[in-house]
Amino acid sequence: MGRFRESATEDSSESGIDMSPLIDCVFILLIFFIVTTTFVEETGVEVDKPQAASATRLEKTSILIALTAKGEVVYGGRAIGISGVQPLVKRMLQKEHVPVIIQAATDAPSGLLVRIIDEAKLAGATKVSIATRQQQS
Repeated sequence: MGRFRESATEDSSESGIDMSPLIDCVFILLIFFIVTTTFVEETGVEVDKPQAASATRLEKTSILIALTAKGEVVYGGRAIGISGVQPLVKRMLQKEHVPVIIQAATDAPSGLLVRIIDEAKLAGATKVSIATRQQQS
């Protein structure tokens, strides 16, 4: 009879919830959310965009090129110049076909803006847009 009681006490002390399947599930969910997250790459420079009544939201995956009031062409926080637009857009379009969005300052030279649009289209971009602010009502 004493032997029966020992096994009963051992079973009760070892009973519990096994946490390893729960940890596995949480780890798999974490990996899933990290892989499926879309990162938006900013231009790295603040530009005072013009207002437009027809402004819409930016697409998640796009090539953002900034044109400052001083005439600098910026991508990813570094100046690339007009000559860097076409190689950049070609390289980015090889990975995935995404639109090109130009964030031009309100007082940026319009001739330079047209040249950037032209360079992007020569690189193979079919959708080139200009970023604007939503008009305040």
